Amino acid sequence: MACGAEKNARPITFSGATMGTTYTVSIDALPADVSLSSLSRDVDAILDRIEGRMSTYDPASELSRFNADETTDWVAMSGETVEVVDAAITVSELTDGGFDITVGPLVELWGFGASGRPPAIPSDDAIATTLERVGYRKVRTRRAPPALRKSRGDVEIDLSAIAKGYAVDQVADHLESASVSDFLVEIGGEMRARGRNPHGSPWRVGIERPDPGPRSVHRVLLLQDAALATSGDYRNFFEAEGRWFSHTIDPRTGRPVTHELASVSVVDVTSMRADALATGLTVMGPAAGRALAQREGLAVLFILRAGPGFREEWTPALTRALAEE
Repeated sequence: MACGAEKNARPITFSGATMGTTYTVSIDALPADVSLSSLSRDVDAILDRIEGRMSTYDPASELSRFNADETTDWVAMSGETVEVVDAAITVSELTDGGFDITVGPLVELWGFGASGRPPAIPSDDAIATTLERVGYRKVRTRRAPPALRKSRGDVEIDLSAIAKGYAVDQVADHLESASVSDFLVEIGGEMRARGRNPHGSPWRVGIERPDPGPRSVHRVLLLQDAALATSGDYRNFFEAEGRWFSHTIDPRTGRPVTHELASVSVVDVTSMRADALATGLTVMGPAAGRALAQREGLAVLFILRAGPGFREEWTPALTRALAEE
């Protein structure tokens, strides 16, 4: 607990809207020289800054302007956008291309994008043509001076599967700099915790049951000085021609994944990396994803479909985060 802070029986919380979703900050206690209103304003300013740089919904954002520019020359960008793209490429390499920030055109093609058109099964030719625009190796980064470059003018970057995690980390870093020592930050389901909750225990966070029905908690994890991100395909899908199509598109094939993996939760040091890894492991599927997680020592919970229900698998590194049933 921060020096001069008064302990509370329940966490102090504030929330708002950002990145097309909501955020919530829960803290154990306010330092004596910090007001809740000033802390809330600081958090909103951080989130507004990130959204103004990395949003694909705002045509005036830094990233939207880069996507609209068909040049293949270096384009000056903010250092933090380049940092996030760099981190994304690292996870792309780790997951053998399962995570890919250029997958947006395929997501649009299958009807899961911002255009809002009805989902439909695209032709093989349309998939093949769109795949020519996709591939993380088509994007290069430069740190000094910060810039991005694409090898084709029609390549687009979508950071939606990593930017929320980055924003969580930035808010968490600000809370630490303000001497807030016990907190939980959540943006659209991505989280990062420090210290303990008001009861002196690790923060308890629920993993949603991967079912399109009413929301319910499938399992509780204990989070302390760590981040958590979950990826799943159970709320965004369509059915056509007697088949079920997930919104999780494999950027290597151009098609929705077809394996039995319903949800992946990753506990990691940063929310940004957990966010990207959860998506990449979901694309890879249970066998390849589990092999990667075991090899890299990742803390991962896999929830797989098993008939009418589900079954779980987790890596040894996740064991300390499992709450008692």
